[in-house]
Amino acid sequence: MKIIKIYLFIIFLSILNVEANIDVDFNQWKAKFKIRALSNNISENTFDEVMKNVKYLPNVIKYDRYQPEFYEDTKTYISKRTSEKKVKQGIKLYKLNKNFIDSVDEKFSVEKSLLLSLMGIETNFGTYVGKMDILSSLATLSFDKRRSEFFTKELITILQLIENEKIDHKILYGSWAGAFGNFQFMPSTINKYAIDYDKNEIIELKSTKDSFASAANYINKIGWKKNQPCYIRIKLKENVPKKFLNTSARKLHHKKKFRVLKKYIHNTNDYNINGNLIGSIITPDKDIIPNSENLEPAFIVFENYEKILQWNRSLRFGLAVCTLKDKFKNEL
Repeated sequence: MKIIKIYLFIIFLSILNVEANIDVDFNQWKAKFKIRALSNNISENTFDEVMKNVKYLPNVIKYDRYQPEFYEDTKTYISKRTSEKKVKQGIKLYKLNKNFIDSVDEKFSVEKSLLLSLMGIETNFGTYVGKMDILSSLATLSFDKRRSEFFTKELITILQLIENEKIDHKILYGSWAGAFGNFQFMPSTINKYAIDYDKNEIIELKSTKDSFASAANYINKIGWKKNQPCYIRIKLKENVPKKFLNTSARKLHHKKKFRVLKKYIHNTNDYNINGNLIGSIITPDKDIIPNSENLEPAFIVFENYEKILQWNRSLRFGLAVCTLKDKFKNEL
């Protein structure tokens, strides 16, 4: 028993030593980052005020290494995020803000069903926008080596938005990855697409007006085509060339007109799809889920689906958004 206690004490000391070393390294990183920040039009006063309480968050690294998009099979992932309960919640939100949401739909040419779907999946209609200190999250991921440059740029962008008084740094609490508001905008997305829709001189992405208008502006600007299909679920024939199968969301390949892809799917008469629409085949479970089938599940996805991938580069996320969108369309 005494030996075990000594062993546990040694482990405890080792953990403390590792954490102490990380804190030292993080503070050194912060000092170097300050030089880069000041060279990007961020004042020293702003930096010191905003970054003074920023700290390394070890849980952020844990979340970064384990994300459900990469571990849940497609059926499980979609069913969790497109339940009838979620549909009812979205319809309730819509009825409370009907005139406004309808006006956003018309002004930005983006279906209200899509906006409700995105908000429902991202934050459960604003009920869970995240509680992490966004500045500390971004700093932690910038300090980490895996995607350091990406998150360093995001951190600089949010500091510039604070510098220019477009965002109040005191309310910056959100996801572990640094996303903020009802639709979970990253700083670069806020900078490019967010709108002060109610004209009160500050962007409030936790408010209905600014968040809905900003989301509609974003999806419109990246090329969403209103009333065009997103995807169809298909049953593939065995003769489909393997090179046609997309298993990654990074870049869809072998895009073809639907009339060309039809030769590789069963029951082609079941689909009322324009033969000239460009699509690609995805098999999202392959290469990720152990012992998954080569050709099942399978989908043909179209240009609108790829716009969802620009929002969040996950095959399952795109399918869930489009699935929930169709459920809302049937209810509205």
